Amino acid sequence: MERAAEVGRPGLPAPGEAAGGYAAAFAACLLDPDRNAPENIAAPGGGRAAKRFAVYRNNVAASLVNALADIYPATARIAGEEFFRAMALVFARSSPPRSRVLSEYGHDFPGFIAGFEPAARMPYLADVARLERAWLDAYHAADAPPLDPRALGELPPEDLASARFTPHPAMRLVRSRFAVVSILEANRGDAGNAGRIRGDVAEDALVTRPRARVEVRRLEPGCAVFLECLAAGASLALAVEEAFAEEPAFDPGKAIALMLEARAFSAVIQD
Repeated sequence: MERAAEVGRPGLPAPGEAAGGYAAAFAACLLDPDRNAPENIAAPGGGRAAKRFAVYRNNVAASLVNALADIYPATARIAGEEFFRAMALVFARSSPPRSRVLSEYGHDFPGFIAGFEPAARMPYLADVARLERAWLDAYHAADAPPLDPRALGELPPEDLASARFTPHPAMRLVRSRFAVVSILEANRGDAGNAGRIRGDVAEDALVTRPRARVEVRRLEPGCAVFLECLAAGASLALAVEEAFAEEPAFDPGKAIALMLEARAFSAVIQD
């Protein structure tokens, strides 16, 4: 059985000597197929290890593409395997991981898709990816007790308007001019064909993790800006005002009930 290329041959920096520079150079060669293997990598018994390095380079690229396919399964299904893997490879070669945890890879992949010209024929694809990323981030978010509805009910009426809320660590909001929730639902897991979807109908999504399970809710008009304002630290009165400005038919009572049921916040703050 062939052994992997050996690093630690004569000519490499001594431990601690220019290690950071060598690692950066190694990584640059690893992600750029047009660059030669680092000069100081040798095969067992001496000699250059260009072929072995090329195999390693391909394996690393494939592992990053596979990680993106696992993180963005609906995006991959919509785009098609061949297109998605080609797009993900372009991304991987320009965006190396910043963490050893592969589930944390690709936070900027949705933004990359939005600017990837070959994906322009699927203008909703970037927002679907944003929603999938929000789902995974909510899944891995820290635990925190949700807001007890009784805490809100116990506020004196005169203090309710000025109440502010602490968002739960798992809460995420995704706003889109496309039917992003419907498209995601039709392309995740065994959902299969959900029928004809009006993709150009705007949908906003609330992602939370009540009872240890990630849930994606389609929001009614006005509700997203209401929750967005609360999450940014605005008072309840200001959030309601902003929601009415966007949607005159906004229902504050219904929105408050939703945020409590979804466990989108973890505490209420009185000024």
